[in-house]
Amino acid sequence: MTKEEFKGNRELKIKVITLSDRASRGEYADLSGPEIVQSLDTYFKEKVWAFTIDSLIIPDDASLLGKNLLKAKEDKMDIVFTTGGTGIGPRDFTPEVMKKVLDKEIPGIMENIRLKFGQKIPNALLSRGVAGVMGESQVYSLPGSVKAVREYMGEILKTLEHLIFMLHGIDTHKKHK
Repeated sequence: MTKEEFKGNRELKIKVITLSDRASRGEYADLSGPEIVQSLDTYFKEKVWAFTIDSLIIPDDASLLGKNLLKAKEDKMDIVFTTGGTGIGPRDFTPEVMKKVLDKEIPGIMENIRLKFGQKIPNALLSRGVAGVMGESQVYSLPGSVKAVREYMGEILKTLEHLIFMLHGIDTHKKHK
């Protein structure tokens, strides 16, 4: 199957999970999850690729996050984003939970982001975001800051389409003769 055939016959399923005790209780609006959704909406509309995005806000609960990630894998979501819980605080556990369900980690994506933005803002080096593959799903854990989400998405989108094709066995590399 060519990438054009795949794009024409496959509506992408995307899950965005926000981790926040206060947003889950309605104490304030989630801003980082909608920022991810807006970025993906723009990206896939420009690519002329059908997609659906399901968003969810959950409290900072490791067990609940793990269950939602495994459900996304079972549902064969194409892409899963989490936002929140990537720092070093006592309730920041997203990377540990995510690493338990990954089949393959893709460390270069997040390492590049940390280094790129850490040169200007050293605190960016404290983020522990993770990227990888879980079954047929790409997964990314982003910080909870809207500014950080914008920065991360700008870098992630550079490889997103290629990763989708690779994960589904579609060769997009030019043949060398």
